[in-house]
Amino acid sequence: MKRYTTDALRLIALAAILVLVTLVSFSLGRYPIAVGDILDYLFLGNYTDENIPILISQVRMPRIMGAILAGGGLAVSGAAYQGLFRNPMVSPDLLGVSSGAGFGAALAIIMSMGILGIQTMAFVAGVGAVMFTLFISRLIGQNHDKILMLVLSGMVVGSLFGALLSLMKYIADSESKLPDITFWLMGSLAEVSPSELSVVAPVVLLALIPLLLTSWKLNVLSFGDGEASAMGVNTRQLRLTVIGCASLITASIVCITGLIGWVGLIIPHIARFIVGANHRILLPASFLSGASFMLIIDDLARTVSTLEIPLGIITSLIGAPLFLFLLKVSSKKIW
Repeated sequence: MKRYTTDALRLIALAAILVLVTLVSFSLGRYPIAVGDILDYLFLGNYTDENIPILISQVRMPRIMGAILAGGGLAVSGAAYQGLFRNPMVSPDLLGVSSGAGFGAALAIIMSMGILGIQTMAFVAGVGAVMFTLFISRLIGQNHDKILMLVLSGMVVGSLFGALLSLMKYIADSESKLPDITFWLMGSLAEVSPSELSVVAPVVLLALIPLLLTSWKLNVLSFGDGEASAMGVNTRQLRLTVIGCASLITASIVCITGLIGWVGLIIPHIARFIVGANHRILLPASFLSGASFMLIIDDLARTVSTLEIPLGIITSLIGAPLFLFLLKVSSKKIW
């Protein structure tokens, strides 16, 4: 009972941090808004400045909701993958979803398909890359270790789509298309709109449900496939569920934000350091931590310079040293 109480308190603390960071994010920008004015508008509908409704509802709300969705979704996907593959170095793009999405977006940009076409192509190519990985793994891995073959197949597919992406950048017009491809690949929340969120949010939230419901099976899987099967866990079905849901989440997020690295790798480590390795608690903690982290990253992207800095640059600058620090201070017992 004491353990459950402690876990609940930690999740409540992470949720409180997310609420606080969200309020700060609403207040930051080229037109600062006091937190009191934000609360008055959000809960009472009152405002003293006619710009407040536009700034909050139309400018900052979609961006903040997009950051919460992206950070939380990528973090949960990363935590689920790390549990599934029993490897702390795993991230959501292990099976090629990000490389596929990047290729799809670049192809759409070259073909001048517009924002909807870019997002659709990124999503389809991202999911298609994962399906291709599963196909190759099944084709060549019948007499080999399934996890190893899956990881190796993901590396092959990721490399293949990475090469195709490089080809798209090589043939793209250097004056008009190449800058658009480069900017998309670096990630941004600047163009996220309510209409995009209305499509992506249900997909991400629905895909999160099976991951949360099967989180206890990831705990059992940590003992190995043999032990998990002996305890009644269908390991093949579990892998397909986790891979399918995590891929849908990642592809949905990437198609509206571009490529954002490190979130799905480092945030599960932070959450695991806070709440432990129990996936029933780890997955919600990862979502809350990832959402707060992405909000902070986006706040930095739009406030530290007059020109907005791509998210991928900041996540790499912060993520790389932070990951090394976490590897150093994390105790082996949390795995």
